[in-house]
Amino acid sequence: MAATTAQPTDPAAERLRRWRLVLGGEADGTGHRLAGRDAAMDGALAALYRGASEEGRPARPSSRSAGLGGSAPQVARWLGDIREYFPTSVVQLMQQDAISRLGLDQLLLEPEMLDAVEPDVHLVGTLLSLKHALPETTRESARAVVGKVVAELERRLADRTRATLGGALDRSARVNRPRHRDIDWDRTIRANLKNYLPDAGPDGQGTVVPERLIGYARAQRAVKKDVILCIDQSGSMAPSVVHSAVFGAVLASMKSLDTRLVVFDTSVVDLTEQLSDPVDVLFATQLGGGTDINRALAYCQSRITRPSETIVVLISDLYEGGIRNEMLKRVAAMKASGVQFIALLALSDEGAPAYDHAHAAALAALGAPAFACTPDAFPDIMAAAIEKRPLPVPDRER
Repeated sequence: MAATTAQPTDPAAERLRRWRLVLGGEADGTGHRLAGRDAAMDGALAALYRGASEEGRPARPSSRSAGLGGSAPQVARWLGDIREYFPTSVVQLMQQDAISRLGLDQLLLEPEMLDAVEPDVHLVGTLLSLKHALPETTRESARAVVGKVVAELERRLADRTRATLGGALDRSARVNRPRHRDIDWDRTIRANLKNYLPDAGPDGQGTVVPERLIGYARAQRAVKKDVILCIDQSGSMAPSVVHSAVFGAVLASMKSLDTRLVVFDTSVVDLTEQLSDPVDVLFATQLGGGTDINRALAYCQSRITRPSETIVVLISDLYEGGIRNEMLKRVAAMKASGVQFIALLALSDEGAPAYDHAHAAALAALGAPAFACTPDAFPDIMAAAIEKRPLPVPDRER
């Protein structure tokens, strides 16, 4: 896990060095003394993972505890140290451990702390859960942190999403009997190459007989697909909420899609009007609380006007606090009317999430398999739904 440093020439000494960094000082049986950068890295790790604090206070009940102390400047220095010594992926993991083990979330209320942390999706989730406690001096810093993460996600995901869904929308609008001005000649020629006649053209030249015309009807080009993102904003879904806000903004920017974003816990909030700015969407969410999927789906169902052209994406761990049977009846009714219904257990880069297996199985029995989806896979899932193809469900979820 440690960053690279000068390598000892003796392989045995290098092995001892690595074991010493892994075991830490409390379990030091290697006899190897650390110096320089290695000692600094070991100190940064010990501050988070050792058994007692620097001030000699008892360790927490967990097997590991920390010694970052209570002052924001000291923690800010530690955050700066780990960013110097470790790669970003390790820094983010250590920050998550500091938040969960030390109550670092309370120190995030101070501006100097926010300036020191490495922004990531999990930190955004923590800040959103703390937003009502943020003092005035910290709110702009918190918004800047959230904005940085959102901008990075948009950079990573937006172009591919627009390209993938734009192609799917074009293919879904294709017709085989277009008017002359709507013929797509490139695709028509490729589709009819088997009908090539070498001597049928003028002056004995070859020609292609276009038995099948391919194009796009103008009326169909103007028809939009309706997409409803229905997002569970309970605390465990924080990474999914962040990614959903970004995707919602990307989809809303596409003129061929009419996108609605709905978040819910035990109440339902429609954030469609704020989709132009995903940071506004995120600060309008309220992470935590209970879950009433049935009520959220009832609201979404009431907004459907063209069932056969509508895609409803429910993103939830399916721990329903509302009326289970009514929820399933609602999904069945939407599917029977022609709605494309997708149930995602998570929309994040994390592993398999915790979820209600009984509800997932019940949805699968209705023809709506529930599965986790990474942000990189989401455009392909949506493209399949737009084209009304079978969803590319990950093998582990089948």
